[in-house]
Amino acid sequence: MVQEKQAMPVVTIGENFVKLWGLTMARRVARIARAAGLVSLDEVPAGPAILSNAAHAWDPAWFGNITDRPGVVLTLGGIPALAHAADGGQAARIAQAMMQGTPLADTSGLDVIAYEDGPTVENKQLRKRETPFLMPLVPETVRAIERASYFGAYKGVTDVLTKYLWPEWALVLTRICAKLGITPNMVTSVGAVFCVVATVLFAYGHYWAGMATGLVFMVLDTVDGKLARCTITSSAWGNVFDHGMDLVHPPFWWWFWATGLGFWGMAYDPVTFWWVQGAIQGGYIVQRLIEGAFMRQNGMMHIHVWTRFDSWFRLITARRNPNMVILFVAMLFSRPDLGLIAVAWWTALSCLVHAVRLVQAWTVRARGSKITSWLSEG
Repeated sequence: MVQEKQAMPVVTIGENFVKLWGLTMARRVARIARAAGLVSLDEVPAGPAILSNAAHAWDPAWFGNITDRPGVVLTLGGIPALAHAADGGQAARIAQAMMQGTPLADTSGLDVIAYEDGPTVENKQLRKRETPFLMPLVPETVRAIERASYFGAYKGVTDVLTKYLWPEWALVLTRICAKLGITPNMVTSVGAVFCVVATVLFAYGHYWAGMATGLVFMVLDTVDGKLARCTITSSAWGNVFDHGMDLVHPPFWWWFWATGLGFWGMAYDPVTFWWVQGAIQGGYIVQRLIEGAFMRQNGMMHIHVWTRFDSWFRLITARRNPNMVILFVAMLFSRPDLGLIAVAWWTALSCLVHAVRLVQAWTVRARGSKITSWLSEG
């Protein structure tokens, strides 16, 4: 009979009642462990274990980095903050140093990584390479750690609005939600209501009101994900709900923006209407298919992290947020009709760029080379 492999135990060493995003480090670490399919224990086992020092707060990216690296110890000021003990002996030594708040007396058999040296890791989920945060957790550092935790949950490769305009607004809302016990799914649900309202407003030509309502939705669309990552409350349903909304609603916005032109006396003739919608809706679908094909053919790596150019182009590629910038500029001149035509052209051009990159990737592989992300470079 084959025995089931036991999950790696995770233990928080010491006590610290200072809370981060409303959670003690022991509770936070337990959530991170469960999310990774590991088991949280109260005592150090007589075998391999992942140990976390309650006196320190660290980015979950560090946890993912050490789970498959037995013998690795991450230190701050020489004191172990997070470690993967390969056996009971290592676990006992590391736990003692954590409990006493002193450097390891014996580092034999251990791969010690000093945070001060600026080690970097690739976060494939968030598409970035960085030195994740690691700080002492005391009352005076909570706000700084929460800020680092929040920005650590941000995608490195995303659109220009999400990367540069939303962050500070969304940080305030994320803190409020965490303090009030509002869950990510609640935020997504409220955002969905604003999304539907914006769609209706566009349909009746109320573009300014629709963009204002859409703005609330777009910010909340950032908040729900950050809240989930910061409070370690991500769920499969929440992920489907959030990403499902992101995938489904844009075509409706562009369709009803076009129908709303009639209330401005700017309705397209049938030919123009259908080529605009064909370019936008068709381009949206084709672009998503290209991205999916690239991922399937290249180890699920996103096309936007292949080279620096791809990451730069993701800032402005024809997705919802960059398209809304185009429409906003058009509205400044009271020409919502020209704005949507510009979105159609930009969608077609973005689709062409992605198609070219897909073909180039085929060429690279045909020559025997491997497609790798520039973020994986140390």
